Amino acid sequence: MKKILITGANSYIGTSFEKYINENYPNDYIVDTVDMIDGRWREKSFAGYDSVFHVAGIAHQKETKQNAQLYYEVNRDIAIETAQKAKADGVKQFIFLSSMSVYGMDTGIITKETKPNPKSHYGKSKWEAEQGLYSLEDDNFKLCILRPPMVYGKGCKGNFQSVVNIVKKSPIFPNVKNKRSMVYIVNLSSFVEMCVRGKLLGIYFPQNREYVSTLEMAKKIAEALNKKVIFSYLVGLGIKVIRVWIPKAKKAFGSLVYYDTEDFEFSYVRVENDGSFKLSV
Repeated sequence: MKKILITGANSYIGTSFEKYINENYPNDYIVDTVDMIDGRWREKSFAGYDSVFHVAGIAHQKETKQNAQLYYEVNRDIAIETAQKAKADGVKQFIFLSSMSVYGMDTGIITKETKPNPKSHYGKSKWEAEQGLYSLEDDNFKLCILRPPMVYGKGCKGNFQSVVNIVKKSPIFPNVKNKRSMVYIVNLSSFVEMCVRGKLLGIYFPQNREYVSTLEMAKKIAEALNKKVIFSYLVGLGIKVIRVWIPKAKKAFGSLVYYDTEDFEFSYVRVENDGSFKLSV
């Protein structure tokens, strides 16, 4: 059996991955979790683990001058220190949960040739962590970096939950057509399992098989809630106008996709878009 250590307790992605493994591969893996909030994790031996999956970090918080440095201390410095410890203790693979935010884009198309250019402290701290981690890689310590787009699923935080809340509270939703890369939590967990099983290294962009339209997503959410919602072209036209000046509107209703980023021959998508939205409400 392979042993996986999740560094970062109570994270949505970490706990979801552990649940996925326990439900689907109980005889293939042993999964442990260590809390990174205090310094006691430094006293734990990482010896004997095949892979470390580092999910500890700060996200979904409003960035201010007061908390800016905390992003770098947690998302960058602790990630690098954790990898250094993993390497020293003989772990062979370090899987780092980075983000699409390293590109600093609200709209557009991202390919393997697109250069990171983060704008937020969250994106910058993740990008700087990646660079520091690569300095540790050698023949005996492999680095696997994941840059997922928006992750969603039941109980998640962030932009997906914002759409759910709008559908719950408002009888009207903007009729705007766009395309977004997203990844359902089960599909992301499936990808991480394959990273461990295949001892993958490099940079990866896990996403659902099909792009997502915010409009179609809202329709599926309304259907799952059994709620009647009017999808208004007029409100959609207003959104198209204001998203030029309002970043949140651009992020929610603009198009941002990964294109031509996959170069491996396996399928990790276990749940398609239609089913995943209904399961996430």
